[in-house]
Amino acid sequence: MMCDVHNGLSGRKFNGGERIMREEYDVIVVGAGPGGSIAARTAAADCDVLLIEKRQEIGAPVRCAEFVPKDQFLKASKYIQLNKKWIASEINGIRMNAPDGTTFEASGETLGTGGGFGYVLERKIFDRQLAKDAARAGVDIMVRTRATGLIIEDSHVKGVKLNRLGEDFEVRSKVVIGADGVESQVGRWGGINTTLKLKDAESCAQYLMTNVDTTENFLDVYAGSQAPGGYAWIFPKGARAANVGLGVLGSKLAAKRPIEYLNEFVAKKCPGGQPVELVMGGVPLSDSLKTLVSDGLMLIGDAARHTEPLTGGGISTAIGGGTIAGEVAQKAVNANDSSVRVLREYETRWHSSSGKIHKGMYKIKEFMVGISDDEFNKLVRVLKDIKPQMSAIEIARRLLAANPKILFLMPHLSVIRKYALFEMKHPQ
Repeated sequence: MMCDVHNGLSGRKFNGGERIMREEYDVIVVGAGPGGSIAARTAAADCDVLLIEKRQEIGAPVRCAEFVPKDQFLKASKYIQLNKKWIASEINGIRMNAPDGTTFEASGETLGTGGGFGYVLERKIFDRQLAKDAARAGVDIMVRTRATGLIIEDSHVKGVKLNRLGEDFEVRSKVVIGADGVESQVGRWGGINTTLKLKDAESCAQYLMTNVDTTENFLDVYAGSQAPGGYAWIFPKGARAANVGLGVLGSKLAAKRPIEYLNEFVAKKCPGGQPVELVMGGVPLSDSLKTLVSDGLMLIGDAARHTEPLTGGGISTAIGGGTIAGEVAQKAVNANDSSVRVLREYETRWHSSSGKIHKGMYKIKEFMVGISDDEFNKLVRVLKDIKPQMSAIEIARRLLAANPKILFLMPHLSVIRKYALFEMKHPQ
């Protein structure tokens, strides 16, 4: 299907006939990350879909710590079947490391995830497989193809302006889905305010390292001033390999660059480690955009600020949002109506489900950014001393004694807990 001309529409040749591409589609998805590939595949059940990717290689470079929680991953999309080729490490729990060296360890069993906690993925393999699955579902894919603008007529998005190998051209569509990441321009072109404040943007640096001594099935997270406003991590990838990285909040970057903080962290925690890859990039840690749609346009994933504000994780949320957006795109195409009135179903479904927990996570993130190393130490000591037989009231009492400000988080923690319990009882 990738080189066919469909429904009598004229095609376009590149580089002396290397490729023929249609000039009109029902849906165009900009960005072939997990969210984009899932949105494209979902829409392709009943639409002609084009998926474009600016890089020459889907899945690379990996700008991600690659961890995904088990429960979120398994319910994120009806299109994903777990494949062991994607899994670098199966994770059984997480260890929180305070600045003073105090540690709190929680397994999947104690966290209520049924014995497993999650997976560290091989994102290059994972992302490519999702794109291949989209292609098998009938999606046309173009790599090394960059969006340079939108076709807008009477304030309605009608397609995308593109550049491939130096050649400019346009492809029209009924719906455009922007999955173009934290640096998203598609939203701005379409009139959606995607402004990201420094206090809501994290700058990250990460090495893939060998010769790293890790607890093979546990994540290590390090809080405090060694990663101001964020945290550092060591995520195992098997055979003494690990992703070792950190994120620093944009508003805390005056002292040093993230790579400098990372090199100091590596010297302390992984002195014998050997870097084999370095990636750097930004992560949005904001509340979700209030407006996710305009006429003819929807935003998903990092472009919609759907990354979890507390952890920076975005794989599951991108897949979940991509699934909804793909379903709504189908409805819009079938109704021959891609106005805001129709596309707002995506926005409503997101905000009424994942949006609630997202907002709660953002409030907790705002709290965590403001506490000192000493306060982190106290909180981790309290968590370490919690016993399974303790009541919720006793746990809350101890947490409040360590930091009375936690009182203001209780409503948000309650919302997150209720949503998590509902999702466990009503999986997708």
